[in-house]
Amino acid sequence: MEDGAQARGTRLGVLKVVVASGTSLAIRDFTSSDPYVVVRLADKTAKTKVIKSCLNPVWNEEMVFSIKEPVGIIKFEVFDRDRFKSDDKMGHAFLDLQPVAGAAKLRRALRLTTGETKLRKVAPSADNCLLSDSFVTYADGEIVLDSRLRLRDVESGELFVTVKWTEADAK
Repeated sequence: MEDGAQARGTRLGVLKVVVASGTSLAIRDFTSSDPYVVVRLADKTAKTKVIKSCLNPVWNEEMVFSIKEPVGIIKFEVFDRDRFKSDDKMGHAFLDLQPVAGAAKLRRALRLTTGETKLRKVAPSADNCLLSDSFVTYADGEIVLDSRLRLRDVESGELFVTVKWTEADAK
């Protein structure tokens, strides 16, 4: 066990989830879609704005979650906004936060406080939605994971997201 506060689970931090953009999203209206993304982390939910008539939207929206540690899975659900009926599903993806949690522990063990350091590589596998290798880095007091995710249960679509973890006592 680490210090008493960690043992009691009181080490709070901030998880920032940046939904940057989507590419090649599915058509759900006549020739386009009006996409938005719902981000779910445990019992917390956040939503991007709707981008009208766009299959390659740029949201660049940051959602902030205060949590005890970066564990669990972040779920991303893409929908097409419809005015007169329920919104259409445009696929979903998820990102396991375990590599971020592991990198946070490694940062503490290495006592990193400044600079930028690659801590871990995360490769695409059957157990994740990654399209390419992602790297967990430590930069400016944050553990950062940039990811390119393939949407599931849909004919096409990718999401580009960044996850940033900052421990309350890291500064």
